[in-house]
Amino acid sequence: MLQNFTIQGLHMEVDDNLRKYVNRKIGGIDKYIPRSARQSASAEVILKEVKEKSNKHCVCEINLALPNETINITESTVNMYAAIDIAETKLKQLVHKYKDLHHSPAMHRRIIARFSRKEMPENPIV
Repeated sequence: MLQNFTIQGLHMEVDDNLRKYVNRKIGGIDKYIPRSARQSASAEVILKEVKEKSNKHCVCEINLALPNETINITESTVNMYAAIDIAETKLKQLVHKYKDLHHSPAMHRRIIARFSRKEMPENPIV
């Protein structure tokens, strides 16, 4: 579970069922965050209800602050639970991309291997 995690509701009240659902879906994203970044990771979930002339839709906005990057996701649908599900899927994809870029040991091994190649011997056998 993320340690710094806030849920806010704009133009709506966040009831206990919705709060539990968001905690289960978005709060469990720390499994995908690299171990070195988990302590400083913080998430803010903003749930909005937007009423236009004849349309009413729900918006789920997630801001995830990681050590080298901030991930922002906004998803809008008719149902709040559906918006949370879609935003969670997008967040998982972006966290995987973050992990590949910043914390991939295979990439670091390749870079180190490129710079630490052995020198050619002085008297090669011909």
